[in-house]
Amino acid sequence: MHRRDLLLGGLAGAAGLLPALAPAPAAAFERVGDRRTLVFSGGQPVPVLDPHVRYDWSTRMMQQCIYDALCKYEGDPPKVVPWLAERWETSADGLTWTFHLVANAKFHNGDPVDAEAVRYSFQRALKLNKGVAWMLSAHLDPDGIAAVDARTVRITLKSSYGAFLSFMPLWYIVNPKQLAGSDDYGQKFLTEGDAGSGPFRIKRWDPQAVMALDAVADYWKGWPMAEADRPAGVIYRIIREPAPRKAALQRGEIDIATELSPDDYDQLAKAAGIVVESHTGMTPFTIQMNTQKGVTADLNMRKALAYAFDYEALIQIENGAAKLMDSPFPNAMAGHVAIKDIPRRDLDKAREFLARTAHPKGGFELEYLYVAGLEVERRIGLAVLESLRALDIKVNITAQPWPTLVARGAKAETAADMVAVYVTPVSTDPDVIASQYTSAAEGLFWGMHHLRDQQINDMVAAARLETDLARRMAGYAAIQQRIVDLQPAIFGMLEDRKWALRSYVKGFEFCPVRLTGEADLYTLYAAKA
Repeated sequence: MHRRDLLLGGLAGAAGLLPALAPAPAAAFERVGDRRTLVFSGGQPVPVLDPHVRYDWSTRMMQQCIYDALCKYEGDPPKVVPWLAERWETSADGLTWTFHLVANAKFHNGDPVDAEAVRYSFQRALKLNKGVAWMLSAHLDPDGIAAVDARTVRITLKSSYGAFLSFMPLWYIVNPKQLAGSDDYGQKFLTEGDAGSGPFRIKRWDPQAVMALDAVADYWKGWPMAEADRPAGVIYRIIREPAPRKAALQRGEIDIATELSPDDYDQLAKAAGIVVESHTGMTPFTIQMNTQKGVTADLNMRKALAYAFDYEALIQIENGAAKLMDSPFPNAMAGHVAIKDIPRRDLDKAREFLARTAHPKGGFELEYLYVAGLEVERRIGLAVLESLRALDIKVNITAQPWPTLVARGAKAETAADMVAVYVTPVSTDPDVIASQYTSAAEGLFWGMHHLRDQQINDMVAAARLETDLARRMAGYAAIQQRIVDLQPAIFGMLEDRKWALRSYVKGFEFCPVRLTGEADLYTLYAAKA
């Protein structure tokens, strides 16, 4: 099915898509016979659906509706569970992984999901070298994937990589027969088309406005709800600003909303007929400090700033919907350990470290850089300003568009003294966070601290190759301590992830490894009265 055939002419032309406004809240779901289609709303568009070209929270949410992977993340704490692969095993040296596929999986056009489709999909992702490719490109060559028989895939890595399995839920499988004959690995087809085997198929799609999916009634995996409750489909409606998104939920135009303000969620939680789901996520908020230039190049200065910061202000800014970080790793990540000496506000210690610097009495100004339009980051900047008054340090709070902020941070010479950064890990493996503090991360948006420490480089490299789980986790415990010792950032908080739902929406399942407002639409349905 192609977008050009079913494109919506904007929301104004979608009269049959959403219900008419009513004075009192009404259900937003469409009825198709006796089945219902839920309306989910966020502020981020879905410009690309090709699962090997791009991912962000909204894109990945819709990709997971249309495509399946060998395995999937479920639960809190998150676990990798079988999906297209019913089981797998790995060799003792960690180099060879063998996946055994289920017998009944099929693509939307009826073709079977076989080992050749898996081989093609992995090779396609690696050769395109976009989207998910970075996760495995250093450890897997395109010729390392083999279809042993119709239901067996063998993947041979160049070097053992403990994080390998943790990435499998993000490597979606496409139907090679639908992409055959193209000289661009089917990129043009998947710009508009659907070559998946997932629980939904594309019905209508306007990348900047709305996306409607039909449920696959005979989805090979089956449905998690009772047959009578199985949805007819789901609609993702893009409403750019939080205020009209909140209003649409209250008026009954949508069933689920995300990316609202803390105050909005607090108000909605008290409203009749609305439920707010709030769960601790895996997205660390840190204030990265330039370790190579300016006063923050001095470790003692970074320690002074870390001990001077008022961490409780983060909880207040988030209306209590946040958890302070006790490690550079989020709590739901494998290998997380609480670091006992991670800084908390202690002005005596702050002054002690400041006294060891070239500016023992303060008297200078630091730049705090944040993403223009992110009110939470602006308010955190005000907390930084107020916190550092005690050390007689001034703070220049500067807002810049995300591309400008990242461009400045690409080099230590142009990077700000302090940068507010949210970084969501895409897997539960500790290598995902640990690698953000290696020299290889320097200049990337998660490496605007520009930390250069050979000991961390060596520790991360060793842990990445370790095949013994206990020794590997011990390595990451030591890495977490080393990162805190070097203080390349003020380790702030893990924000709660939130969604506001009409009370008839059932089946919501939280999994912290999902991105920002991403939800598993496969499990959701509108309960019948």
